[in-house]
Amino acid sequence: MTNIPSVNLADFLSEDPKKKQRFVNEIGSAYEEIGFVALNHHFLDEKLVEELYTQVKAFFDLPEETKKKYEREDLGGQRGYISFGKEHAKGKKEGDLKEFWHFGQEPDEDANLKETYPENIKVEELPAFNEAGMKAYKMLEKTGIYVLRALALYIGLEEHYFDHWASNGNSILRPIHYPPIETEPKGAVRAGAHGDINLITLLMGASTGGLQVQRKDGEWIDAIPKEDELVINVGDMLERHTNNKLRSTIHRVTNPPKEDWDKPRYSIPFFLHPRSEMPLDCLEECIDEDHPKQYEDITAGEFLHQRLVEIGLIKE
Repeated sequence: MTNIPSVNLADFLSEDPKKKQRFVNEIGSAYEEIGFVALNHHFLDEKLVEELYTQVKAFFDLPEETKKKYEREDLGGQRGYISFGKEHAKGKKEGDLKEFWHFGQEPDEDANLKETYPENIKVEELPAFNEAGMKAYKMLEKTGIYVLRALALYIGLEEHYFDHWASNGNSILRPIHYPPIETEPKGAVRAGAHGDINLITLLMGASTGGLQVQRKDGEWIDAIPKEDELVINVGDMLERHTNNKLRSTIHRVTNPPKEDWDKPRYSIPFFLHPRSEMPLDCLEECIDEDHPKQYEDITAGEFLHQRLVEIGLIKE
């Protein structure tokens, strides 16, 4: 395998049961093998993506003191601006070479949530920034829920098993800016090798390459989606919930060749998190004699807190 498999969501949405089942089989087996797919025919239209990138670039071009106004240390990096070098991969000391922003859930009035999410932070200087961000947030959440429906069928669950947990969940949309590299980085990369915390991650095409995925044999391969495709990968919560049936694959963002150091990189992942009370206990459908239960029972909220401490966004 030299690139991640490509799948077509239109097959799953079609009224043809054979096409729907083909999508279920393709995405399920890809997630068992490599943990990543490139997905086309999703719900994000090109115009919205262009508008969001325009707004994101405008935000990161603001003066440092302006961006710092929107950094809220008390929220553990869950909303607003997170400045350069604050986050690091689990087990690494060097901060990643990036700054980023977090949009969070704005729940429906009838969501019946057991937790209160922090309010999103509004950028006064860019009135269209938050609007574009939240429009994209909703379309990515919708796409993610359909992917989870396919995975529920693949595992042997009822199709809508994940709907309640993922709708109005604690998901995060993260526009990232990797600035030009000015001096030789001492052990730091744009994003160190890591697995994602959440159920699944949906990534819009980045402005330049650099994303690499680790195969089972330890080799790194470039993830190169087509322009209109989303890269979607399994996170640690889903790996745990499926008792390692679906793989949360280690990935990284490498530094570019020296001749491209002067180019910034922008990337916008959507981390689909469930409601915090979702149990991540290993599913019975994924446990048998050959695959005994691998993990202790834990809720999504407890697991998230543990991991935010490990990556440096929450201090204990």
